[in-house]
Amino acid sequence: QVQLVESGGGLVQPGGSLRLSCAASGTRVSMYAMAWYRQVPGKERELVARLSSSGWSNYADSAKGRFTVSRDNAKNMVYLQMNSLKPEDTAVYYCNQVGGFWGQGTQVTVSS
Repeated sequence: QVQLVESGGGLVQPGGSLRLSCAASGTRVSMYAMAWYRQVPGKERELVARLSSSGWSNYADSAKGRFTVSRDNAKNMVYLQMNSLKPEDTAVYYCNQVGGFWGQGTQVTVSS
């Protein structure tokens, strides 16, 4: 059974940083494209960052230059480093195995 469990969310001031983690079980993150999405109430879930199995990454325009997606194959973990956070980054962030499974989400709130 595949499980993706996010952690690392919380409350941070504008300009601050957070690192989200996604712990995978029942699958190998090295074998699949992995992604981070986010969603705010009343809006569709949107792609933030995607990391292919070969290591290529791409980002939403809103995340470029501030966010970095990475993977630790030995730990079977995926990360999203978020810097220079803005209030508009406030959302629930979800880990996704592309084409398949989702985590339960972790709340990120950027506020002073």
